Amino acid sequence: MTTKGGHARSTRQQRIVDHVLAAGSASATELVELTGVSLMTVHRDVDELVRRGLVRKYRGGVSAQPTSVFESHSEYRRTVRLAEKGAIAAAAVALVEPGSSIVLDDSSTALALVDRLPEVGPLTVVTNYLPALETLKTMPEVRLIALGGDYSRTHDSFGGIGCLEAIAAMSVDAAFVSTSSMTGSMTFHQEQEIVAVKRAMLDIATRRVLLMDSSKAPRRALHQLRPLAAFDDLVVDEGVPTDLLEEMREHIRVTVAPL
Repeated sequence: MTTKGGHARSTRQQRIVDHVLAAGSASATELVELTGVSLMTVHRDVDELVRRGLVRKYRGGVSAQPTSVFESHSEYRRTVRLAEKGAIAAAAVALVEPGSSIVLDDSSTALALVDRLPEVGPLTVVTNYLPALETLKTMPEVRLIALGGDYSRTHDSFGGIGCLEAIAAMSVDAAFVSTSSMTGSMTFHQEQEIVAVKRAMLDIATRRVLLMDSSKAPRRALHQLRPLAAFDDLVVDEGVPTDLLEEMREHIRVTVAPL
């Protein structure tokens, strides 16, 4: 049974999460004003939210934005760079062949592509991302295959050994994936468990398509995913600097999606 104090704490923490996800970051003083509780209570709340992977703590405040070692919560990723992701999806859908099989990772950029799939026609779609599954299940021409495993609330997706084994048992025509950062020659992600799943998806695909908005380049993260040359196509928005595009084109076919 939830106590009155527990309910108040849960409500307060949700207010903090909603505020930080909307703003990107907030100072401790700002959160005290938001919640009307003491600074010590705010710090306890933030520590709990950090433990749950919803936000990260820094000196003087809290943030939902990614770093080289922290990947943003799925809910936050789904609220940012929407125009860029929509443009990338509009360009990438031309790379989806009717009647083919594709695998999608747990990225918000691949989720934007999901919304365009009814334009293609019959498809078999494999994914571990719960928001994508919820949308795809409503599409009558999509044969949907869900990848199970250990559920991550931070990523709103499934991973672990069960997911890796399920992926390894398949073979698809194309993989459409994104990741947290890239340079002109290498892709990266903060978490080795996510890297393992993305690599497995790429390994079962005949064609490998990378979807990246311009905020992710040039940046690095803790773990290398794959060299850019390991992909067949890269779709980016027009915010990528010209010199970086030139370097990328030395390794891969690049499509620039107009905003």
